Amino acid sequence: MKIIINSSSMVPIYEQIVEQIKALIISGELQENDNLPSVRTLSKELRISALTVKKAYDFLEQEGFTVTVHGKGTYVAKANKERMMEEYRKEIETELEEVIRKAKRYGVTTEEIRELTELILEG
Repeated sequence: MKIIINSSSMVPIYEQIVEQIKALIISGELQENDNLPSVRTLSKELRISALTVKKAYDFLEQEGFTVTVHGKGTYVAKANKERMMEEYRKEIETELEEVIRKAKRYGVTTEEIRELTELILEG
């Protein structure tokens, strides 16, 4: 499992870990019942505090992406199709918002954005 931490990012390290593990699960690179590295192992690999990794793992478990079995480790939870679709929608919504903001900065009108969207959907 490859996780890259950007120390200069304004995004907290634990959130970077959470988002990257979610992306690996959503993409299918991490499958149901796959074992995540132990908190200690990942903290050494990333050269960060074990508490930061623990916080990320706890957050993933709260959101239903992982399950922790005490004494055995943290595993990818059984895929919940609704949860996965919600994550996909959230990602698409974020990207669309960014594109719309960019279009408006360039002076594209709301109507032009609608027309472009329709053309793309038809194509």
